[in-house]
Amino acid sequence: MKVLYFARFRQLIGRASDDIEIPADVATVEDLLNHLIATDASCAAAFADRKIIRVAVNQSHVKMDHSLVGATEVAFFPPVTGG
Repeated sequence: MKVLYFARFRQLIGRASDDIEIPADVATVEDLLNHLIATDASCAAAFADRKIIRVAVNQSHVKMDHSLVGATEVAFFPPVTGG
């Protein structure tokens, strides 16, 4: 699975993406986030404030409880503002 990091997450993690094989017990976006935090110190630091995390699966905005079945890409980004 391709995991993409945008904006401040990319800066804090130090890379734009990862290609990972997710464990069988990772079924939702929240499970993936917990997996990344548990296995990567830079992800743990970047994702410390969960209130500012937005996510897209296969380029569609989703909530943290969204299933990863059929997902090929997950993107994490901060809230987007602008005018």
